[in-house]
Amino acid sequence: MAPQRFHEQFDHLQRSLPDVPLAMGPDDSAEFIYEKGVVLARDGEEARVVEDAVRAHFTATEGLVPDHVRRAGPQTNRSGITRIRVGDPGEGGRAADPTVAGALRALRETEGRAGRRMISRNHLVSIAVNACPGDEPVPAPRSARPNPAAAPADDAAEGTDAVGVLVVDTGLTHDYRSYPLLARTEGDAQVRETDEEGILQQYVGHGTFIAGLVAAVAPHTDVTVRGTLNDAGAILESEFGERLFDAVQSGWPDILSLSAGTSNGRVDGLLGVAAFMEELQAQKTLLVAAAGNNGSAAPFWPAAYASLPEYADAVLSVGALRGDGEFGACFSNHGPWVRVYAPGERLTSALTGFDTPVPYVYQHSTYDACRYGFTYSCTCRSPRHTGVLSEAQQAAPGKPDQVMFEGMASWSGTSFATPLVAGLVAAHMTAHGLTDPRAAARRLLATGSEFAEVRGAHVPALLPPTWQPVPAGPA
Repeated sequence: MAPQRFHEQFDHLQRSLPDVPLAMGPDDSAEFIYEKGVVLARDGEEARVVEDAVRAHFTATEGLVPDHVRRAGPQTNRSGITRIRVGDPGEGGRAADPTVAGALRALRETEGRAGRRMISRNHLVSIAVNACPGDEPVPAPRSARPNPAAAPADDAAEGTDAVGVLVVDTGLTHDYRSYPLLARTEGDAQVRETDEEGILQQYVGHGTFIAGLVAAVAPHTDVTVRGTLNDAGAILESEFGERLFDAVQSGWPDILSLSAGTSNGRVDGLLGVAAFMEELQAQKTLLVAAAGNNGSAAPFWPAAYASLPEYADAVLSVGALRGDGEFGACFSNHGPWVRVYAPGERLTSALTGFDTPVPYVYQHSTYDACRYGFTYSCTCRSPRHTGVLSEAQQAAPGKPDQVMFEGMASWSGTSFATPLVAGLVAAHMTAHGLTDPRAAARRLLATGSEFAEVRGAHVPALLPPTWQPVPAGPA
């Protein structure tokens, strides 16, 4: 990703989370974002071992001060991890935090002897932490048809239990029920939809858009949207596991659709969600998770749990195809850890309800190198507008344009390929009378998938029957 674009996205996230000093890593490479001055460890005895080891290492190492090393959160919780303060988070800029790096080094030998990880950065899990692009929704005419279009209802499904789909995202806009496909959708309201001037805030409508995609592909579903990612689509890893447990407190769904995650420079998952993933493994729930928008082959978690043998049946990782469905979208993460791909460019769904038009300010984008090395004009390489509120771009000359959302929007990202796959698994369950979502996913991939080309590799692809291809690149 272009460094300038990453730095501006970083600045926006820092403004959105003013009480959480952030750094980028590892070693300034901008692969992910994490909390400064804090590390994570498993609670209980292991946290004490980590704390003691870090304090001893800092005492013996010039330039590192042990005075700040202490617990910085509850000793026990459902997520099974503890925050440990290792430095002053107010010191330094956005560059990699030397105190966190020193704490990781302090446990290197101990981890080697134990054969497993004992300490971790506190990563920022997000819809688009450092993604290219942080794509913006484009208003669609009120008369526009959703793409995918609404699948016909299955009369044979009447009287049978609907498939339960839980969407962990940004919540629902206040008038979402005015969109007919969302009549059976429930969930959390978006905390703050607009600012004082009535301008739509970052990622407002993201959860509504995703719920509309699920309902279009799988009409016989009960969709619930949780507002876990209400803070600009982001949450700290230390809180994420706890909030996932909150999301399933009233019962585990058949399918959990998640369009967020983070890289962490490792191949063994996120310490902060380890307890949740272990519990998921014991349930029947299928986690359908986005592979991320970094255009990278590095594992993106939680989606990459699909590549770990113990979770291969419980997690389905989803990458995005470009608008024509023939090739991978250039923004999509990729690699053998991505199990399936689905359309992810310029899908159309409900962003807000239809009761009150919502204004959104746009500024001409100055980026032309966000996605390099591709022969087609990918989403953010075009001269289309980019929301100044979402991207905090340097303002171009002239007055910003204002557009109005009247319900429908067009949007791109692995965020939206993911609910298509969740919906297709749910529809397969309904059509074949299946009650096991993991078995349904296996059968669907074995019998219903096609193939597309991603970075020269032929990969399984799921194309909703009511989806219509669009020309590659933005309109």
